[in-house]
Amino acid sequence: MQSFITVPFKTETGFSQIEGIGKFSPAGVVLEFESKFLGLIKSGVKENRIALDELLDCRFRKGFLKFGAKIELRLKSLQRLSELPSHEGKIALKLRRDDFEIAREAVELVNKAIAARRENLPPVHTPVSSLFDESEAETKELNEKN
Repeated sequence: MQSFITVPFKTETGFSQIEGIGKFSPAGVVLEFESKFLGLIKSGVKENRIALDELLDCRFRKGFLKFGAKIELRLKSLQRLSELPSHEGKIALKLRRDDFEIAREAVELVNKAIAARRENLPPVHTPVSSLFDESEAETKELNEKN
């Protein structure tokens, strides 16, 4: 059984056009892409893995009548983001109209995995200072005789 959903995408960064596929799974996202400088010079196929822990969020943008639909990924690390084709702090994967439904399913799969992971995290620690009330003014001092 296949445990990931494959979605073809396109994007642009500066003078480069990028075509590739994204593999979305409960473990994270794998982007395989090839960049073409000015549409002529190919850079070769690159693969970049984004673990679920590195994802801040994954959003599906519908576009208008399925045109202009895209998947937006935001990461927790700017350094990691610099290794990927990004713009304004996000990775925007532009979709063809035919891939609309499968892209929506892919985003739902990743978002369910993110939610499940957050549920399994330990609870936030309560600061020690909040455990004590401010009633020290009412505390009596002990006698040294006892």
